[in-house]
Amino acid sequence: QVQLVESGGGLVQAGGSLRLSCAASGIIFSISTMGWYRQAPGKQRELVTTITSGGNTNSADSVKGRFTISRDNAKNTVYLQMNSLKPEDTAVYYCNANRYITPKYNYWGQGTQVTVSS
Repeated sequence: QVQLVESGGGLVQAGGSLRLSCAASGIIFSISTMGWYRQAPGKQRELVTTITSGGNTNSADSVKGRFTISRDNAKNTVYLQMNSLKPEDTAVYYCNANRYITPKYNYWGQGTQVTVSS
């Protein structure tokens, strides 16, 4: 059974920081591309940032220079360090595990709420 369990969300003032964690089980974590996506009220889910099994990252322009994704393969955990948070970063943040080649899969966590007050 695959599980992606996010933690670390909460309420923070603008300019503050939060660190999200996503603990994965039931997948071969080391060969998975891990990512963070977010969905604000009334908006579509959007990419925040991803990290491949080789450590290559890809981030949305809106978070470059502020958010950093990292992974610990020994702990099957991916992190999202969010600095200089803005009210527009308010959203539910979802962890994703993806693999485009065999064995193919695409899994989502349940999401964690991040609220940034002005």
